[in-house]
Amino acid sequence: MDYLEFGVTDLAVAKQFYGDAFGWTFNDYGPGPTYVGIRRPGGEETDEVGGFRLDPQVTPGGALVLLYSEDLEASVSQVRAAGGEIVSGPYEFPGGRRFHFTDPAGNELGVWSTS
Repeated sequence: MDYLEFGVTDLAVAKQFYGDAFGWTFNDYGPGPTYVGIRRPGGEETDEVGGFRLDPQVTPGGALVLLYSEDLEASVSQVRAAGGEIVSGPYEFPGGRRFHFTDPAGNELGVWSTS
């Protein structure tokens, strides 16, 4: 994957959630704003890997985005603490373990780990 973009209904809530849960940082674009670029943890020196666009409504479905975690249990705790809801798992699958969650806008994502 080169760049991932998904809709959210509140940019500030999305930034707070993903910053708290995964340490992401962001680029705010334009007046408004209606779009936020996503950077990997590490600040302004890291590449932009995706973005949040402001949408009036988020419709679940489409591609499932999977994030990688070095510590799956810590990620479960961080997602919950940031306001996400665990909707499946953690469970084992060939190659590791994973869980699915929804963010405050209703997007469903997964997180996996090799252990």
